[in-house]
Amino acid sequence: MVGVATELDLAGLAPARDLLSRISALDLDQLGGEEIGALLENSTKRRIQEEKTDPEGNRWVAWSAAYDATRDQGTHSLLIGENHLLTSIQHFSDPNAVRIGSNVIYAAIHQFGADPAKAREGSLPGAEGAGIPARPYLGVSEEDRRDIERLVIGRLEDLLP
Repeated sequence: MVGVATELDLAGLAPARDLLSRISALDLDQLGGEEIGALLENSTKRRIQEEKTDPEGNRWVAWSAAYDATRDQGTHSLLIGENHLLTSIQHFSDPNAVRIGSNVIYAAIHQFGADPAKAREGSLPGAEGAGIPARPYLGVSEEDRRDIERLVIGRLEDLLP
């Protein structure tokens, strides 16, 4: 029989196999989970304090004229009155996830809004029947995604021989 054959020795790929094995064994903490959490916490606080936008960059709905008239223009702005929401923003990370959030009772109302038809009398003091528009402050922006990607790639590059 006439033919041709070639042989490929894969022994030289052992370092690549070892690297892939080390990468697949990494957890989120090893890829920078704490740093990712800090990055997202800071960008969330920046959205509340300075940008007044959701993670996609859309500006929040302004206060109604009636509500605006009750605010101290020198110290109050959207989602900032006494700074309780801003200072409550925290991050937590574990080997599987990073979480950003707030434990203040009204945090979800600002994130998701309140339908005036569903507002119970007295459940939102001063806002009965008025509703509260959603002003999403939690989430991952495109800039956050790029920053996280750079951080994780940097961690992976540290593993390369």
